[in-house]
Amino acid sequence: MAAKQLRFAVFGNIYQARKSTGIQSILSCLRHHGADICMERMFHAFLSDSGNKGLDDVKVFDGNDFDADFVISMGGDGTLLKSAAGVGDKNIPVVGVNMGRLGFLANVGAGDINKALDDICAGRYETDEHAVIQLSAGGTPFGGCSFAMNDISILKRDNASMITIHTWINDEYIVTYRADGLIVTTPTGSTAYSLSNGGPIITPGTGILCLTPVAPHSLNIRPIVIPDNAVIRLEVESRSHNFLIAVDGRSADCREGVQLEIRKAPYTIKTVKLVGHTYASTLREKMMWGADTRK
Repeated sequence: MAAKQLRFAVFGNIYQARKSTGIQSILSCLRHHGADICMERMFHAFLSDSGNKGLDDVKVFDGNDFDADFVISMGGDGTLLKSAAGVGDKNIPVVGVNMGRLGFLANVGAGDINKALDDICAGRYETDEHAVIQLSAGGTPFGGCSFAMNDISILKRDNASMITIHTWINDEYIVTYRADGLIVTTPTGSTAYSLSNGGPIITPGTGILCLTPVAPHSLNIRPIVIPDNAVIRLEVESRSHNFLIAVDGRSADCREGVQLEIRKAPYTIKTVKLVGHTYASTLREKMMWGADTRK
């Protein structure tokens, strides 16, 4: 019986040309395996305008209007988060190709992509499952960016004073944060913005969320870890009467007085990892976790 023709959807970074330098190698490898290839329209246009040839057989799509067996994300962690937003509840595994510096989520190195694709086409791969959280404002999904794989942050405006965030968990009043903001993070996002504000590293699959304040006014306010089946309700006060909400880095204005709710989404995002790679090895290699630099 002939092997199934695999379908790949490709997302990429459209702001830095160097992060797309491996695209011809990827396309060549996929063609070698007889794969069907489609590409996000803005990335396809960026590559064409940058002088890349050989894109005639590559179909294009807009937003999340695609169907595939795998998604390839070319760039860094920000590109992977954009790709995950495009995947949504499609249950398509994402292959994160790191063309940037850190690449904590996009953990397939540029030099490893051909081998990784060979393994994927041969069925030799593993996946990690990532919880997603969703935001509603006033009882409806928040704007066009209500789902996050990393974190949802409530933040003061650049020119504003600190904000006041009244917080309930499962309808039980917890605390009022007076701070520059509050980060609600998944285990996946615990090594990002939350970590830089003193939050803990949370291993994948632990079924918890963390609330991490940003520059709190009181020193006795600390991050708190809660079950991921909890419903978080927030009410924000601001002297400027508005504030920012960032959903995986996609920010939008919000007026005070709107009741916000954050809860676990009904789907997860899968990412492909190379066989033998572990979360602990990624922490050690990417974040120098536990490294002793003393002579």
